[in-house]
Amino acid sequence: MSRTVEPPEHAAETRALRVVRLALHVLFYVLLAIGLATGSGSALGWGLGAALAVTYAVGGLAGRRLPVPAGLWLALLCLLWILLVLAEPSTGYVAFPLYFLCLHLLPRRWSVPGVGLLTAAVVAAQAQTGGGLTAAKVIGPCAGALVALLTAYGYQALYRESGRRQRLIEDLIRTRDELAASQREAGRLAERQRLSREIHDTLAQGLSSIVLLARTASPADYPSRLREIEETAAANLAEARRFVADLRPVQLENVSLTEALRRLAAGADVEFRLEGEPVPLPVEAEVALLRLAQEALANVRRHAKAERTAVTLAYQDDEVTLDVFDDGVGFDPQLVRPGEHFGLHGMRQRIGELGGGVSVESAPGEGTVVAASLPVAAREVS
Repeated sequence: MSRTVEPPEHAAETRALRVVRLALHVLFYVLLAIGLATGSGSALGWGLGAALAVTYAVGGLAGRRLPVPAGLWLALLCLLWILLVLAEPSTGYVAFPLYFLCLHLLPRRWSVPGVGLLTAAVVAAQAQTGGGLTAAKVIGPCAGALVALLTAYGYQALYRESGRRQRLIEDLIRTRDELAASQREAGRLAERQRLSREIHDTLAQGLSSIVLLARTASPADYPSRLREIEETAAANLAEARRFVADLRPVQLENVSLTEALRRLAAGADVEFRLEGEPVPLPVEAEVALLRLAQEALANVRRHAKAERTAVTLAYQDDEVTLDVFDDGVGFDPQLVRPGEHFGLHGMRQRIGELGGGVSVESAPGEGTVVAASLPVAAREVS
């Protein structure tokens, strides 16, 4: 179970971009409302204003999922605005948010001329108002167009930088996952090689001796050869048990998973609950669940500042689950930096290899729950 998360810096940039978009939407409707309210109040003007508002809303709500090409939507929007300006010159300043749409949706070779044409339309509309054309009516729209150009280019730079950072974060997370996978594989291969040497030097040699003793035995040698075979088999059995013991943590020595978790909870001064009837699990499954409980409780001690913590082991019909709950400060899982909580990331991988899964549910001020589940039929990974 792995997901790509945004660090706080990138999340802040994303929120900033959303705020800019929202501000432009609000500005459009505010300017439109002011223009219509201060106009002549003609039915044609209000009708065109309503059509313009609905058309803008369709594009603003749909975003990248416009039912028509963005260029066609923008052209329709500008056409409605020009007709509205002819009917109500006071709505000329609605062009200001349209500047940003042109700069955002059109290629640069078309966006700047488009802004120029919209500015000319605003100036022409202002010339139709009382007092005729004045320097202020020319300077105002031109200054607005210049501000829009500078703001749009700054916005685009921020957007590109945000995308670049997100791609870099994804590359880092992918590299981390690949490195963790390679380290696990290297560790697994090293362990297999160690076990292969141990088996070759002990069990294999003992079994070969048993085969040789059995093949070379004659009726007169049966009693002594049987004793030798028995001694060799007993020694091999002891070696096999030692291998099994080496694969289990000390906490699981001669105790069940339930008792190991109960002792772990008692040592950490947390509550332990058992639900359902315990059933035998493969060694890998017991080790994985115990390690996850240890990692989760270690995180509680380091970060949670919790007053109450509980560990719940539940045996169900087709799976066994382990939950570690705390009522501490919590956190936002979406804002976890790459590399943080690496132990839980490793547990996800380990339990995932056994066919199970791990989830982390938390929110600031609402505590944390780490939940793992394994199928009862889980088998050891060879």
